[in-house]
Amino acid sequence: MSVSATDAQAAKVKIAILGFGTVGSSVARILYDSKPEGVELTHIFNRGVARKRVDWIPASVTWTENIHDVLLSPADVVLELAGGLDPAGEWVRRALEAGKSVVTANKKLIAEHGIALDKLARSKGCQLFYGAAVAGGVPVIPGLQQGLAGDRITRIEGILNGTCNFILSKMEDGAEFATVLKEAQALGYAEADPTEDVAGFDARAKLVILARLALRKDLTTSEIPAKSITEIAAIDFAYAREMECTIRQISRAELRGEEVLATVGPMLVPQASPLAWSRSTENMVLVGGAYGGDVVFSGHGAGGHPTAVAVISDLLAIVHGSCAIGLPSKKVAVSGDFLLRHYIRFIVKDRPGIIAQIAGALAEQEINIHAILQKPGHTKTNLPFVVIVEPCPSSALKRALTRIATLDYLLEPALDLQILEPEVEA
Repeated sequence: MSVSATDAQAAKVKIAILGFGTVGSSVARILYDSKPEGVELTHIFNRGVARKRVDWIPASVTWTENIHDVLLSPADVVLELAGGLDPAGEWVRRALEAGKSVVTANKKLIAEHGIALDKLARSKGCQLFYGAAVAGGVPVIPGLQQGLAGDRITRIEGILNGTCNFILSKMEDGAEFATVLKEAQALGYAEADPTEDVAGFDARAKLVILARLALRKDLTTSEIPAKSITEIAAIDFAYAREMECTIRQISRAELRGEEVLATVGPMLVPQASPLAWSRSTENMVLVGGAYGGDVVFSGHGAGGHPTAVAVISDLLAIVHGSCAIGLPSKKVAVSGDFLLRHYIRFIVKDRPGIIAQIAGALAEQEINIHAILQKPGHTKTNLPFVVIVEPCPSSALKRALTRIATLDYLLEPALDLQILEPEVEA
């Protein structure tokens, strides 16, 4: 029996896009360039929609700045690409309540409310997919949900923020932070207010999502320590090279019994680690499995097109009948108390006895010095040097540095960076 054009049109899955910014416009562009079968874009929602209209979208598509036009429409799948917790979270909930499947790239929303939204979707017989919420176009989430679901993952280490990776890899080549930040903003990699990226908040939300899927643990975002990259300077890369390392913003979580250790921030990364090879806006995630060993995911984690690829891949999975795999997770406490070596950079007004006082403060917390590094060519009135300490709890080192901060020869607070290596057994 032949199928009429009207029947074929009716069989198509109808799509609405919420948010026509960098990612939303890239999704629409790829849809119209690749023309996947069984998909019809019917609605585009955006505030101030008149300034967003483009002539390559067919006249059959409804442009609107009224969310009710989408929620009450016959759209089967809503692509939420506006971002943020509010009002995007309410839009997603209402779409699911209406029985519409949702694809989102919203890492904040999934980190904070993903479990509840997934339960809602299942109760309404629809789907919630969020493969674009972590690492853009790199298929980390579907890889964890399907490809590695049979393993017992015990460790995640990753570069989850393309903006910070762009900045730090440029600084590795000799640029200064402020200069590179302006370049990142000009290229659209960083927002006018870059705090979410440079302070580690963006990466922290993504780490929560990965921990839920990989470690099967539900973490509270605010409990994960996050440290900014803004205090990293050229001198730190010079010392890192001397130690055969570089510096990257690392998101890390691993199991210690039923507890999860987790942290986000700049770390010294040995040059032998795959994470040291990631450059520019690339994202990289390394997961360690009890049976399958280490697996590395790598690729472009920023930009409209890579993220749009992940969104459309989720969309096509829904169109072709795939269901999200539910991986149970358990609420647990989070600790940032890794037992690791630390790199501590001081800048001082030199005088006799400085090393002895620092060593004394460390000794009070039962922390041993592994090495002291000091490059020539600096004046005694503004002298940088580095102390490497043997593996110690982060909390103990924090107490020692609080004591050291009261000493009057310090010209600025000490910079403390973990050294990325296997955690020492307690």
